[in-house]
Amino acid sequence: MLTVSKMSQMEEIRQQIKEKLDVDPLCQRLFFRGKQMEDGYRLIDYGININDVIQLMIRAAPLPPVTKIEDSESTDTKPEEVSEEPKSKNKSTDEENLEDTTCEYYEVEDLVDAKDPFTSSWVEAKIVRIAKDTEKDLVEYHVLFLGHEREVPLPRTFKQMRPRAEKLCPVEEFKEGKVVLVNYNMEEPKERGLWYDATITKAEFNSRTKTKLSVTLIMGEENETEVFDCDIHFPKETLLISQAHKIVDQTPDQIRLLKKGPPTKRVSAPYCQQCHDNPRRKCKFCGCRECGCKDNPDQQIMCDECDLPFHLYCLNPPLTAIPDVEEWYCPGCKNDGNEIVKAGEKLKESKKKAKAPSTLNKNTTRDWGRGMACAGRSTECTIVPSNHFGPIPGVDVGTTWRFRFQGSESGVHRPPVAGIHGREKEGAYSIVLSGGYEDDIDNGDSFYYTGSGGRDLTGNKRTAEQSCDQTLTRMNLALALNCNAEVNDKEGNEAKDWRKGKPVRVLRKGHGDEKTLNKQPSKGKKGKGKHSSSYGPEIGVRYDGIYKIVKYWPEKGKSGFLVWRYFLQRDDAVPPVWTPEGKKRTQELGLEEVIYPEGHLEAQAAKEQEKDKNGSKRKTISEMLQQSGQEQKAKKAKTAGYQLETELVELIQNDRLNVKAWDECKESLGDTKQKFVSKVEESFLCICCQEIVFKPITTTCLHNICLNCLQRSFRAGVYNCPHCRHELGKNLKMESNEELCLALNAIFPGYENGR
Repeated sequence: MLTVSKMSQMEEIRQQIKEKLDVDPLCQRLFFRGKQMEDGYRLIDYGININDVIQLMIRAAPLPPVTKIEDSESTDTKPEEVSEEPKSKNKSTDEENLEDTTCEYYEVEDLVDAKDPFTSSWVEAKIVRIAKDTEKDLVEYHVLFLGHEREVPLPRTFKQMRPRAEKLCPVEEFKEGKVVLVNYNMEEPKERGLWYDATITKAEFNSRTKTKLSVTLIMGEENETEVFDCDIHFPKETLLISQAHKIVDQTPDQIRLLKKGPPTKRVSAPYCQQCHDNPRRKCKFCGCRECGCKDNPDQQIMCDECDLPFHLYCLNPPLTAIPDVEEWYCPGCKNDGNEIVKAGEKLKESKKKAKAPSTLNKNTTRDWGRGMACAGRSTECTIVPSNHFGPIPGVDVGTTWRFRFQGSESGVHRPPVAGIHGREKEGAYSIVLSGGYEDDIDNGDSFYYTGSGGRDLTGNKRTAEQSCDQTLTRMNLALALNCNAEVNDKEGNEAKDWRKGKPVRVLRKGHGDEKTLNKQPSKGKKGKGKHSSSYGPEIGVRYDGIYKIVKYWPEKGKSGFLVWRYFLQRDDAVPPVWTPEGKKRTQELGLEEVIYPEGHLEAQAAKEQEKDKNGSKRKTISEMLQQSGQEQKAKKAKTAGYQLETELVELIQNDRLNVKAWDECKESLGDTKQKFVSKVEESFLCICCQEIVFKPITTTCLHNICLNCLQRSFRAGVYNCPHCRHELGKNLKMESNEELCLALNAIFPGYENGR
């Protein structure tokens, strides 16, 4: 843990590492997000924020620093050891082992269904060669997939090929256990997709026109993988699987099927989602990126970065022929070789970095990089989407964070600076009462709130005096949409039933911090927070529950300019923290304790110890933190810790597969509810998607993975536990742990809505 500033130079960082870890600076190799950090730069040049991790690699012996390569062109020569001969030799060897042969079931030019090795789907194809591998004594059927972006024949075995499916499966034959050919989209199940073999698991007939079909998809080259619970949205297109017959036994219909194929072609997902493969429609995704036309494919070139085609004559400047290079990039993806950092080179200042404060003022004595005002988020709330209305699962009313960015990480109020979070077409999700407007009036259970805008914030100012009229646009309009009434941008409106309006999460900002708790504010000082509410916390920001907008209207404010005002009323079942009931609840749940960023208190104490060594005799922050810590210990001594609700205890006991994990979570019950919830979130985090498990599968090795994540792993041919690599088996029956689902929903109510 290093207590440094964003403006600290790399030489200072190396010196601190030497003092703490006893590693010589010449033996240190420091990396951040895969990029090696070099001397002569500051932390801010690498975009490092609070709680970011720097990787240290220690050299076995001190080495001289790598010098910058001056002549980069001299290093572009191709190494002599790289040769293409082995590849061509292997290829010719494979060809030598193949001999053309015949088959008693198929002939060259026959039309068949072949399994695509990349998607496990059945694709219409044509046999272009039948050959025998003399070394392996196997017959290979080289097929060309029709209407496919791959134009190279691929070898298939006899089991990976069959006559094309032609006959529709009658609805009355939808019986459990029957194997059929269905159309399914893995990414978007409601859209048209590819064709897979599937076993019918459930069929419901609601009426003559509606049929519900649920199947288990059969995946893999050898049909070794299954994907369960797939709802088919095109049940009437389900096909019967055709069987291969010997040529001498084939009927006229079977011969017609192999030579001419079915009378109608199967409908699969379009290659281009923009034009749906319409050849007469111009499209800049499957046609030329410049003109949109799909003609002259021999005059098109594909960009190796964006994978989009371009006509040679549409480029600026146009090309007369396809360039003889390994990789070609379009003008939009072209990389400037001078901007690329090669091995051994230092950072190259971009135009944006050239204007950064650390670059313009390298000799300044002002160190503004130790503050928390511009601290970025180290995590992001993924339990619910960003446009979620209502409470955040797992965050209790009364939770207090020391800094605004912590509230942003929790998802309660996502903007790190703005006071209103919303969208002008949906509504407002949350607001912060910070006392920045003189017209705000806070009565606790209700308050008058002033809209945003009407201030000149040029020059990177956080706040300023009112200088013009506000308008009912953007965030002001978003707040108006929450009111249960039609939007009126002239006179405002009042809700007919204010409780039916959209909920707004409200946070209150504290009126002090560690440095100002014992300091009286200077008279006449203007700026943000000068009108702080008496209902707010002493320090930090606190979540105070759900409020609804009763009415909104425009009026002339104290500044003399027009402002939009909103009257909000509390509508939350949880008692507010300033009431006796709320204070009792806050104490029982341990919510009185302010949540600090990890390592912040220790860093502040270390900083003050350094000041003491320099002869500082005034009262330090560390003493105040020590006193605060003693008060918090005294508060904990009065409480018996967080007690689980009776219903939650029963739900946890029902989940017998995760007894060990729940016991570890219960160890934090002697502390606060926040610690318990954090421990649960940590214990039941899916290692694949890094979110709380959704439709969890509890494996035989007692690990929990999301159903979708495990299915994705099986589709990739990985049949091990993502946690411990325990063999799960290809035929694992994936059934969600319903007991764990109920327990997690009780702790994080509504977390599944965002999944």
